[in-house]
Amino acid sequence: MKISAIDAKFEAQKIAFAPITFQAIQAMKNLGVMESIYKNRGAATKESLIAELGLSKYAIEVMLETAEVMNIVTIEEGKITLSKIGFFLLRDELTKVNMNFVNDVCYEGSKYLEESLAESRPAGLKVFGEWDTVYEGLSKLEPNVRKSWLEFDHFYSQDAFDSALDIVFQDKPKKLFDIGGNTGKWSIKCCGYNSEVNIKILDLPGQIEMAKKNIAANNLEDRIEFHPINLLDETQKVPQGADVIWMSQFLDCFSEEEILAILENCVQAASDDTTIFIMEPFIDNQPYAAATYSLVATSLYFTCIANGNSKMYKCEVFKELIDKAGLQVVEEFPLIGDSYHTILKCKLK
Repeated sequence: MKISAIDAKFEAQKIAFAPITFQAIQAMKNLGVMESIYKNRGAATKESLIAELGLSKYAIEVMLETAEVMNIVTIEEGKITLSKIGFFLLRDELTKVNMNFVNDVCYEGSKYLEESLAESRPAGLKVFGEWDTVYEGLSKLEPNVRKSWLEFDHFYSQDAFDSALDIVFQDKPKKLFDIGGNTGKWSIKCCGYNSEVNIKILDLPGQIEMAKKNIAANNLEDRIEFHPINLLDETQKVPQGADVIWMSQFLDCFSEEEILAILENCVQAASDDTTIFIMEPFIDNQPYAAATYSLVATSLYFTCIANGNSKMYKCEVFKELIDKAGLQVVEEFPLIGDSYHTILKCKLK
């Protein structure tokens, strides 16, 4: 990448002030400044914003000056317009989900990132509670934090689920294990897609309790059962009997060593007739730079908040671990649906 010294210095200042300019843009959204500029379609002025929003001249000026140097708004002859960057900050769902996640889940704990990197533990998690991983405390997080976490988690999977159903049910499985089932969203979709399948959700006890509420709300207690398990405890084994073992955005929550151990646990539970599906948003299989950037940045959340040792992975890393565990990838479904995901279909060697 070629860049002049003066432009490089400017880019360096963007990084230097990034935490506080991020909060300025959050404030512009939350206080209605961006929305007002957008709906007035080039007719907004500093005076109209003050009158409409009841904010002080000082507050409006500080936010507008920040947004202008960040190319989020343009101001010509006193008229304020959102730029394309501003439009995406206001209306784009990916940007909205990412910003809320960073603000509510990552921001306060991110100042402990250096400590996390040095000690291989999620040092920033202490801003929420004294747990070893965020997953143990997910059900106990403040409602707004949990909401942003779940919206982030679901956003990166929801557009893939419909296409994934066609793939997973191609061979008409009767018993499906949903490992890392979280809130039960995938299991509920499976029951709606196929009237004969029965599901077992395997997850930590806290997540199981959240899933139970959703399963009951959908009247699916007769088709979905629960198996509390901590897959980091190698004495706790995945039960046998599944036609399909499904893991969606689950294995990226662990280190390479832990992923291998979990895959080996699945292998001991599998038969020659069992299919193991792994769905992940691999960082080396994305069509747009925005998606790759978002996934790479998500690794920093894993470092300082989630568990201190996991990340978003490249597809080749997963394939090597799958091979070491005694599995083989028999089919690959890249970027299924309108999503960021690849599905790896695996069988015993």
